[in-house]
Amino acid sequence: MFTLQIEHAIKDFESWKAVFDRDPADRAGSGVVAHRIGRPVEDDRYIVVELDFERRDQAEDFLAKLREKVWNSPDVAPALSGTPQTRVIELVG
Repeated sequence: MFTLQIEHAIKDFESWKAVFDRDPADRAGSGVVAHRIGRPVEDDRYIVVELDFERRDQAEDFLAKLREKVWNSPDVAPALSGTPQTRVIELVG
């Protein structure tokens, strides 16, 4: 199992969540089998998302899709603030 971890600042959670729920990058069609959303308790304008995939290439392909089709478009991602920090990790335990 592989997880794409995404951390980024947002303008407000409700706007960000509305776009997440609309799913402009097609999570299910891209191989996401589960996801988790968290916010640091001291910063409600920051978001941590973990997306689980069966294969590493699915996680990497989805990250490329986010970069190309979602994050670079203010119309698609109006609540995004700044540049997301990302990494793909392999779950080993």
